[in-house]
Amino acid sequence: MHQLKVNGELKTVDVDENMPLLWALRDELGITGPKFGCGKSLCGACTVYLNGNPVKSCVLPVGNIQGDIETIENPNRSEVFQVVQKKWIEHQVAQCGYCQPGQILSAASLLSNNQNPSDEQIDTAMQGNICRCGTYPRIKKALKDAASSLQSSKIKKDDVGE
Repeated sequence: MHQLKVNGELKTVDVDENMPLLWALRDELGITGPKFGCGKSLCGACTVYLNGNPVKSCVLPVGNIQGDIETIENPNRSEVFQVVQKKWIEHQVAQCGYCQPGQILSAASLLSNNQNPSDEQIDTAMQGNICRCGTYPRIKKALKDAASSLQSSKIKKDDVGE
């Protein structure tokens, strides 16, 4: 038995300690946002947050989990996540949508730490996410637009003393 804190709720799964987190989330808990893509930590479709950092859940054994897991389904989304998601829709990033949970979580993680990323920083942060549809130009535009919106929001909050 393993206890996992997923999206703010404590869950118990009765699985082998070597089972990848991805399968515990999908098969045992019914959380289907993280997807199976490659099974080798290369494509990013399985990305979740562990203690606020993006990780590939397809290669992370349940027995090694310590801390909080967040998936795309997390109802307590940050302002950064909400802005990224809005810009993804505005820029029509998703085509098939398969990679989008991992793409969005990686983008939100970057912008949570750096709201003015350079092209190189964006490329580095997003390199672990593969989009078979090739929407990389839209991803970059949406990410830059989200960064701009977050910067404007911060300026407005600073102006009113929040």
